[in-house]
Amino acid sequence: MTIEEAQARVDEWIRTIGVKYFSELTNTAILMEEVGELARIMARKYGDQSFKQSDLDKDLADEMADVLWVLICLANQTGVNLTEALEKNILKKTLRDSERHKNNEKLQ
Repeated sequence: MTIEEAQARVDEWIRTIGVKYFSELTNTAILMEEVGELARIMARKYGDQSFKQSDLDKDLADEMADVLWVLICLANQTGVNLTEALEKNILKKTLRDSERHKNNEKLQ
């Protein structure tokens, strides 16, 4: 699935099953909540924290998909074409950082 197709599928789901989008502010708060849930799993799986019983059934991929879902909702609501935005962002990073990371001793 392309990013454009993902945006269209989320929009179709929202309009047919979800009834309508939550407000942009509500979706921003939900995005922060979902990022927090992802961070919690990352801290336990790859960091120093131990898993709590309530974390054991959490799936990393599903948590990432939840973040992507809400981000796509926000893009749809605000008229952002994520394909174009990502292409522009990659170009910006390429121009800005073409030598920066190669010269970072921490990455050698």
